[in-house]
Amino acid sequence: MNEAFRETFDSGARALGLFLGAAVAGLLERYADRLLAWNERVNLTSITAPAEVAEKHILDSLLVLGSLEGARTVLDLGSGAGLPGVPLACARPDLLVVCCDKVAKKVAFVKAVAAELGLLGLRGVVGKALGDPEAEGLPRAEAVVSRALAEPEVFVPLGKCYLAPGGAVLGMLGRRGDEGELREIGAAAGLLLAGVRRYELPFSRSSRAIARWVLPSEEQGAGRT
Repeated sequence: MNEAFRETFDSGARALGLFLGAAVAGLLERYADRLLAWNERVNLTSITAPAEVAEKHILDSLLVLGSLEGARTVLDLGSGAGLPGVPLACARPDLLVVCCDKVAKKVAFVKAVAAELGLLGLRGVVGKALGDPEAEGLPRAEAVVSRALAEPEVFVPLGKCYLAPGGAVLGMLGRRGDEGELREIGAAAGLLLAGVRRYELPFSRSSRAIARWVLPSEEQGAGRT
């Protein structure tokens, strides 16, 4: 990886209030390096400029950290090359992270990265999430997240099927972040919208939002964002 990646990541992390330490930054740089190396022979990402990888893949994924609400288990559905799951595992070694994708070569990459970086809490599973975790060999998790699997009205009811008690469905959104609409999507799935965190990526100025839905039994915690 080159200096453009390091400068973009370091300054971007500061701008977003992400203080992760040198060890975590080193892991994330190694992940980005392996992503681009594998991408030369396996199609994993259309973003190949190191500075863009730092901002649009790594920093974008790390924005989820603020919405984990003490979770210790994360299920990343449709994770592709491990986004956001791998950056989360790098930043939070206490997490147990499962990255699920239907494309075997992408899951093979996640498994290789887990081994190369010593991420003991990270594993990859090949499969299409259809809402039956036991049959699919997928865990129920305290945080079910997706970066690009489907639109919220599809992902939210699907994600609910994988929730552990006290868990939350986290939707990573772009410009689409109208709270009224997101509340209705949650209600249709039997979930409450617990909050929406809004961000702006530091260099491209792209808008981001992370919505968090919880089960009605957690209504007293629904005001937390």
